[in-house]
Amino acid sequence: MAQILSVRDLHVSYGAIKAVRGISFDINEGEIVSLIGANGAGKSTTLDTIAGLNRPEGGSISFKGEDIVGTKPHKIVERGLALCPEGRRVFTQMSVGENLAMGGYTRTDEENREQVERVYARFPRLRERVAQSAGTLSGGEQQMLAMGRALMSRPDLLMLDEPSMGLAPILVEEIFDIIKELNEQGTTILLVEQNASMALSIAHRGYVLETGTISKTGTGAELLHDDDVRKAYLGG
Repeated sequence: MAQILSVRDLHVSYGAIKAVRGISFDINEGEIVSLIGANGAGKSTTLDTIAGLNRPEGGSISFKGEDIVGTKPHKIVERGLALCPEGRRVFTQMSVGENLAMGGYTRTDEENREQVERVYARFPRLRERVAQSAGTLSGGEQQMLAMGRALMSRPDLLMLDEPSMGLAPILVEEIFDIIKELNEQGTTILLVEQNASMALSIAHRGYVLETGTISKTGTGAELLHDDDVRKAYLGG
């Protein structure tokens, strides 16, 4: 498989706080790769930095063979990398349809007409609520909208930050089924998720972050059965 993302010796700080301390990892086309770890481990910081929202102190980020450090976030989206952020961050005063339109700003009108139909096919509830204010949606519906908005740019690599946060168990299963289906249809996924068991169960490979460093790596199955991982993140 061809490599789509390569992160090397990445360092990110917030003032005196070193959030990411020299991590390196790769993602191949067609994979689901999960980053797991406790709160404050550096997971979201890593995704935000890849997406161009943070400027690293050191290290390199290569996407589809090109260095993207210092590239504007909207240019990174144009290259085929999209972030669905933690906390959904939908535009609450705008309608569902308007939120989706915002996600397709890098594409042509014709491409957006085609893609929004794909999004509605994936998330039928969004079609039902197309004119509804995003702020009035349930948590699960807002997560679907955030994912749909990210998909409007037709990403080759979709980064998902805590997609199950605050959702009921039945909705968590639905979201993870959708993630698997997106991957099976060709989208590469980088997944940050507190629900380590669910994340590793669908991941081809995973990385464990602890205080800004990678402490373990392996296949999803290997990490699921690792004693240290089980004790720390899987409830024994």
